[in-house]
Amino acid sequence: MKHLFLTMLSALLITGAAYGQTTSLFNGKNLEGWHIYGTEKWYVEDGMLVCESGPDKEYGYLGTEKHYKDFILTLEFKQNSNGNSGVFIRSTVEGTKVSGWQVEVAPPGNHTGGIYESYGRGWLIKPDPEKEKVLKEGQWNKMKIKVQNSKITSWLNGIKMVDLEDEKIGMGEGGIVLQIHSGGDVKVSWKNIEIKTL
Repeated sequence: MKHLFLTMLSALLITGAAYGQTTSLFNGKNLEGWHIYGTEKWYVEDGMLVCESGPDKEYGYLGTEKHYKDFILTLEFKQNSNGNSGVFIRSTVEGTKVSGWQVEVAPPGNHTGGIYESYGRGWLIKPDPEKEKVLKEGQWNKMKIKVQNSKITSWLNGIKMVDLEDEKIGMGEGGIVLQIHSGGDVKVSWKNIEIKTL
């Protein structure tokens, strides 16, 4: 009986150690663990993940193979050219149609850190204009996204951008999805993409 108890305790401790740990979603070498949607370009260069418009100039997505429900996601991005992109949470993609919610990554004054629902209600919340000035165009920016139950919070370079509670988001299921916006001339670099499950 004692042996059984110790075995069960060990199993619980191992499970507990794994739960809540920070995991890297990008290995710096290839796109293992991710899936490309569309014809736009996703590649690894100098240890960074790069998204770039292709000749079709359409929407493109790169999504995790795994789904994530409650988590804290941190990443860094640099807008090399027309940084109109985004980070989708609890989202799925069919072809190049995404279902879910985007934390905006965009050129200055275009609501980076705001929450947008594609093919749905559109903008759910935008940051205060003063906060948008924290974006460093052409330099590395650090984004943090916390998703728990029906609440989502975003930070940019340490500044809280938005805080939203939404019943529909609470029911969402899906993965982390990065976006290339349509129209061409988009090039964004990404690194240090890490997730901590809650």
